[in-house]
This record gives sequence, structure tokens and C-alpha cells, in this order.
Amino acid sequence: MSSTKSERRSRNRVEVRLPVTVKPKDGSAEQIAYTRDLSAQGIFFYSDSKITEGSQLEMVLILPKEITAGERKWVCCQASVVRVEAGTGQGFGVAAVFDRLDVMPEIPQ
Repeated sequence: MSSTKSERRSRNRVEVRLPVTVKPKDGSAEQIAYTRDLSAQGIFFYSDSKITEGSQLEMVLILPKEITAGERKWVCCQASVVRVEAGTGQGFGVAAVFDRLDVMPEIPQ
């Protein structure tokens, strides 16, 4: 009998380390975290602070061209935490699904 977990993701994830600004909606302090991987539907990142499962987050990050099928884009996301892993030397591992994802306008230079 196999003990492997079935894959529940409906989209491919991209393994990429990117900075992400995370602001919990419970009023906790904003922080900078780093992604492990992400897809068009969700994100896994490492946080120095513990974030509880079920928390609502606001995040700002750059989606890579592998996700947008074109150019990198700044986005502001609303997300729900679905899993938290205990500290592994890189902080706490946090998996979240995107509830809303808004592309931010480019600022001309």
C-alpha cells in the first residue's frame, strides 16, 4: 500500500526565491518574507514570525514571467493561510491560497 500524498494542485508551481511583503489582517506587523515556490493560485513562503492557519494576509510581490506567461508583474494579493510548518532553520513555512490578485500599474520612469 502506497503512503504517498496525492497532488492537489491544479496548476504548475514555479520554484523561485522572491521577496514578498506580508501584512496579516489581524494587525500584526508587516514583514518581508521569501517565497519557496508559487503558482497562479497560491504561494509557499518562509516567515520569521509565526502565522496561524486560517489567517488572512495581504501580500505584495513580483510574479515571474513563468506565472504571467509574459512579463514580470507587481501584484497585490489577498490570501488565506492553509498550512503552517514548524520552523526549519529558515523560519516558519507558510502555504496560502490567493483569494484575490490585483495587478499593480507600472510607474513610468
